[in-house]
Amino acid sequence: MDGDQRDHQDTAGQDPYRTFRPRFGLVVSWATTTVILGGCVVLAVVTTGPLASVGNRISLVLFGLLCALLLWRLGGVHADPSPTGLVVRNVVYTRRLDWAEILSVDYGSGDPWVRLDLTDGKTLAVMGIQRADGERGDQEARRLAALVQAHGEAMDR
Repeated sequence: MDGDQRDHQDTAGQDPYRTFRPRFGLVVSWATTTVILGGCVVLAVVTTGPLASVGNRISLVLFGLLCALLLWRLGGVHADPSPTGLVVRNVVYTRRLDWAEILSVDYGSGDPWVRLDLTDGKTLAVMGIQRADGERGDQEARRLAALVQAHGEAMDR
């Protein structure tokens, strides 16, 4: 490990550039996907009577697939830091930021996840760090804020 990497080790001796992920996000999304998609397929196969048309069966399976796609994206939210910047993957979009673009890191009042204040005047939610994770979420927010500070804020205010 070179000196630069050693300087950025956090107090627990873990890599400060490890990915930010919600504690149970992936597990819950996969479990829910299994139940919804499995249920839709089973219903499509066993349904009888007037609702058992081919179109209804296909629609039910397509609905299950759509739910699976949404849950896959929801389970994949994360923020991936590196020495050059931060890649934030939320449900709908993925955005890459240089460290200099980030002014501050905080939980807004009542926000369920961390929010970044950016140099362009906008804010960006980081769904990979969630208030629902309790103290772990707070520690992860502090780790991200430390990375922002270590890499220099955009401007000396």
